[in-house]
Amino acid sequence: MKKIIFTGGNGRFGKIFKKVKSKNNIFFPSKKELNINSVKSIENYIKKTKAKYLIHAAGLSRPMNEHDKNIIKSITLNIIGTSNIVIACKNLSVKLIYFSTNYVYPGKLGNYKEDDPVNPINNYALSKLGGETSVRMYKNSLVLRICMTEKPFIHKKAFRDVEMNFLYHDEVANILLKLIDCKGIINVGGIKQSIFNFAKKNNDKLIPISAKKIFGKKYPTKQSMNINKLKKILNKI
Repeated sequence: MKKIIFTGGNGRFGKIFKKVKSKNNIFFPSKKELNINSVKSIENYIKKTKAKYLIHAAGLSRPMNEHDKNIIKSITLNIIGTSNIVIACKNLSVKLIYFSTNYVYPGKLGNYKEDDPVNPINNYALSKLGGETSVRMYKNSLVLRICMTEKPFIHKKAFRDVEMNFLYHDEVANILLKLIDCKGIINVGGIKQSIFNFAKKNNDKLIPISAKKIFGKKYPTKQSMNINKLKKILNKI
């Protein structure tokens, strides 16, 4: 039985992950119990629980424009907060699993492998890459570049010209614990398809729209990842 700390338990994904049945002892600290802006707070909680794994999913995600309007908040939570997590895990020899995003890739060609060059497409992705950079300095770590969303799909419209690898939160939740002993970087997602094709399966009233018409011809529409590494790992389990 593993003792695992999960940050972000009250977030959209965290609420789904809490429902996953596991033989492991998983702790979901509140922001008061584990403050990512304080290395001491993080270390105290790790010592209290005697956990040997920490899954770091806490931070600022949506709304996306918040990362443009309030870069201080974005930096504080996603970059500095993550760096504090790394320091605490390093000091106490705890395995760290970090939630990053597929948006760190350029989105120009698609089918990106884990060792392909990154070039974040927005401020949110920049903040996640900033956190990811500190995590990768710590060798006892795993970076998950994840492409996931809520189920059901929350929007009434979806891009027909943007390719991604969406999985629903519950699908990611069901495979997460199978990956935590891995190290390095893993792309986590489903089959490559347009966002519209992915979402319309559960919503026949979904309206297709064009990202290029809305954001211009230079908008990166090939945002898919190569998930062969993920498949190989899961097939061995």
